[in-house]
Amino acid sequence: DLSGHWDSGIGGYVRAGLSGPIPPQLGNLANLTYLNLSVNQLTGPIPPEFGDLARLEVLQLQENRLTGSIPPKLGDLANLRWLHLRDNRLRGPIPPELGELASLRVLGLAENNLSGPIPPELGDLAALTALSLWGNALTGPIPPELGDSRSLEVLSLGFNDLTGPIPPELGKLVSLWSLNLRANALSGPIPPELGNLASLKYLDLARNDLTGPIPPELGDLANLETLILFSNRLTGRLPDSLLKLSLDLFAWSGNTPTLCAPPTPAFRAWLDGIENNNSPLPQFCAGGGQE
Repeated sequence: DLSGHWDSGIGGYVRAGLSGPIPPQLGNLANLTYLNLSVNQLTGPIPPEFGDLARLEVLQLQENRLTGSIPPKLGDLANLRWLHLRDNRLRGPIPPELGELASLRVLGLAENNLSGPIPPELGDLAALTALSLWGNALTGPIPPELGDSRSLEVLSLGFNDLTGPIPPELGKLVSLWSLNLRANALSGPIPPELGNLASLKYLDLARNDLTGPIPPELGDLANLETLILFSNRLTGRLPDSLLKLSLDLFAWSGNTPTLCAPPTPAFRAWLDGIENNNSPLPQFCAGGGQE
């Protein structure tokens, strides 16, 4: 472990001081199971030789200044459980070979400059519990195959350039407790199948181009605490089924032209009871229009 450490006095990480390129000779350490070089000032590429570390279970390179692409040879690491490359300067596509990492539980590639599509092969990762790709320049649709990663608990794809609809297949992720698709260019309706996500606590679909009504099935999300839908083009009335939810945060402003709340005493009381309701002057429906 050659990583930086948390300093509670300054409220942040202190870098360990390593700099320069990662020596490719580390790929010769045949018995290595754990390699943590995170929170340093390492530069240059990730050595493809890391793909020779057959016993490696944890590879943490986050919060450095690494450049270049992700080596496809990392897909050879059959025992790898954690792969953290967040907050570097990596470019190029996500290698589809990462879908061969059958033991992988956590894949963290956020805050880089990765581009191209999300490989549908990532849906083959049956053991994966967390997939974090936010803050890149990924394009294309969300692969419906991600709905096959039934162990997923966290799916974070926000702040990319993803297009197309939200796949209904995501409704199969029954262990999911956090779904973040914020700030993409997703279009079409919110799939009613998301109402099947019985474990979901956090749902963020803000800053997209979603249209149509809020599906009543979202009221079936009994464990939901945070619902963020602002800055889309959602229309119609908020469904009465939302009254079943005990939300801590409900953000739904900026949906034009016609998203509105039923002007009933029950709905007014429900909105007033949400501690963090980001719509202090909610639009109430009045017949076919708004108050």
